[in-house]
Amino acid sequence: MINTSSIKITFLGTGTSSGVPMIACDCEVCASLNPKDNRLRSSVLIESETTTFIIDTTPDFRYQMLRIKNKKLDAVLFTHPHKDHIAGLDDVRAYNYFQKKPMEVYVNALTLKGLQREFEYVFSEKKYPGIPQINIHLITESSFYIGDIPITPILVWHLNMPVFGYRIGNFTYITDANRIDEAEKAKIAGTEILVLNALRREQHISHFTLEEAVALATELKVPRAYFTHISHQLGLHEKVNSSLPDNIRLAYDGLVLNMNI
Repeated sequence: MINTSSIKITFLGTGTSSGVPMIACDCEVCASLNPKDNRLRSSVLIESETTTFIIDTTPDFRYQMLRIKNKKLDAVLFTHPHKDHIAGLDDVRAYNYFQKKPMEVYVNALTLKGLQREFEYVFSEKKYPGIPQINIHLITESSFYIGDIPITPILVWHLNMPVFGYRIGNFTYITDANRIDEAEKAKIAGTEILVLNALRREQHISHFTLEEAVALATELKVPRAYFTHISHQLGLHEKVNSSLPDNIRLAYDGLVLNMNI
């Protein structure tokens, strides 16, 4: 497989499982008029000249793709089976219809079980007309390609749940983690851009706090880091950004990065 030279990364969502604003909340973040304080559930779109895939299909997947006017999707790559990362899978039906082919879906064994549980009708022997058509690719910790884009899984821990982050050339994307083993940190070495979850300032059972995320990005010596999977409890986008080191920023919905890999 020939390595692609550059990719475009679009942040489709940067919020935690409840999104921001959160239902029934009137805190200053949820009431903010700054568009960067409005966060759909976390997901990114990765594009090369020939290949386009999404990491996770959130409950907001349909709207996320509509608002960027996306018309091409070659594959879905999942991190783990929590609802806020898989719930939108049903909406790949539109791509089945217009692209006239099944969607290529890349999952580990744990996530596959979650998909089979949540979308039983997709996997049934007798398929109802119009349901999503998918081809499952079972992945492990070994590197692989989606089209011309190289991917290396990075095993991280979401309390006791194994979650896959992904290194894509010089870009690394990690969400829903609160611990990374040393051997997996070594896979991140040399990354130019690291995306990491930073839920809030207070301790959380299964997510990095802002302080922990800053410490990890500093430890890994990455030139640039962006934080995602953010809750309304973290604070206003601009205020939090002003407190961060110069090479670390909060990601926001609609942020686009272009880089060589």
